[in-house]
Amino acid sequence: MQLRLYDTLAREKRPFTPLDPENVRMYVCGPTVYDFAHIGNARPVIVFDVLFRLLRHLYGADHVTYVRNITDVDDKINDRAARDFPGLPLNQAIRKVTEVTEKQFHEDVDALGCLRPTVEPRATEYIVEMRTLIEKLVAGGFAYVAEDHVLFSPQAMNAANSVLPRYGALANRSLDEMIAGARVDVAPYKRDATDFVLWKPAKPGEPSWPSPSGIKTEGRPGWHIECSAMAWKHLGEQFDIHGGGIDLVFPHHENELAQSCCAFHSGRMANIWMHNGFLQVEGDKMSKSLGNFVTIRELLKDWPGEVLRLNMLKTHYRSPIDWTVKGMEESAKTLDDWYALAADANGGEPSQAVIEALCDDLNTAQMITSLHGLRNAASEGELNRTEFAASLHLLGFLSETVAEWKQRKQQASGIDAKRVDSLIADRTAARARKDFKESDRIRDELAAMGIVLKDGKDADGNPTTTWEIAR
Repeated sequence: MQLRLYDTLAREKRPFTPLDPENVRMYVCGPTVYDFAHIGNARPVIVFDVLFRLLRHLYGADHVTYVRNITDVDDKINDRAARDFPGLPLNQAIRKVTEVTEKQFHEDVDALGCLRPTVEPRATEYIVEMRTLIEKLVAGGFAYVAEDHVLFSPQAMNAANSVLPRYGALANRSLDEMIAGARVDVAPYKRDATDFVLWKPAKPGEPSWPSPSGIKTEGRPGWHIECSAMAWKHLGEQFDIHGGGIDLVFPHHENELAQSCCAFHSGRMANIWMHNGFLQVEGDKMSKSLGNFVTIRELLKDWPGEVLRLNMLKTHYRSPIDWTVKGMEESAKTLDDWYALAADANGGEPSQAVIEALCDDLNTAQMITSLHGLRNAASEGELNRTEFAASLHLLGFLSETVAEWKQRKQQASGIDAKRVDSLIADRTAARARKDFKESDRIRDELAAMGIVLKDGKDADGNPTTTWEIAR
């Protein structure tokens, strides 16, 4: 079946044909490591993990290269380092912040069921490649040196009579619209308002490296050139897919595309540009001022990572998503059912209906509809159950046994399972001696703890009681 993906640059859904089916290549912008990742940061991580899994299924796990970078040089990192470690030299403080924050990020996204990328480059390890690209841009007339800065000129790019795309094509804006609609740094050394920094002088104590283009003072790279250099190093001058959040279309991805195309005199950097939509919380834009700013780590205290994953995938990746407690509760109940039915099933191949939905521009909403149909069929036969389980495994679910899943939910909810079981045993004994007042008291105590009881009978007709966490 044909994979079709929506290309932001072309503004249409296009058939995906890899440049080299033996090495399908994807680059996704990763975290700037200065603080815990928030739930909005989780969306591209989960979305492109699903695409990574799909590409591995279609082309083979050994034939897909997924690069997601770590930005470890940034003003926000410098500010955090100076705040948290005022007694240390800034470079040592920065290293502490980035190492701790990168570890936190990996722990969080691992808990979301995401595979590690094939390569995860750190920006500071690619300064040589950045300087090489900058030299190419200066030599080609697309960049210039001014007061120890190197700046890229969108005007020069658009004036070039070549295969180069128009600057602003990705964001679908003219230069005038970008000046009016964006925060443009005003500096006397800039030739035009839209010129952006490729390299800048470092402040005292900041990380710094020898500068390109004959600049004698040491400096540091601009944000945009970092991704161009890392993508080039690991994926080549052109590759298949570039992904990220919709907030990165302008200026970051627009500038990446411009730098790479001008450096290599090419009409394309990535054949397909993909962007996920915004996330809001309970109907409002997430912000610290509204008190609804929530990190992945905070949510993982209350919910298993697979609940967050399913909740994210219920909405198509290009649509805005409203993150609600109600949605999380529904996702948790769905996963309880899936685990009970399929966690112990082995073998089988993923459903074609699920693959077809994913091949339609990652239509995860349709995918989940297909999963519900599979779930109903799975309750009727072993073959259907293995197909259902294989589909869930492909998508990053059912990573645990039923017992592990229940234990994780209990831990996330702060429930003492031994205490619950003890109270249920006491209640069972009270019911056996017809002490219904005590039985009701224990039920109320458990209800206050957030426990829902389900009374029934086993195969021999003996009374049994199971329990679950109320959501």
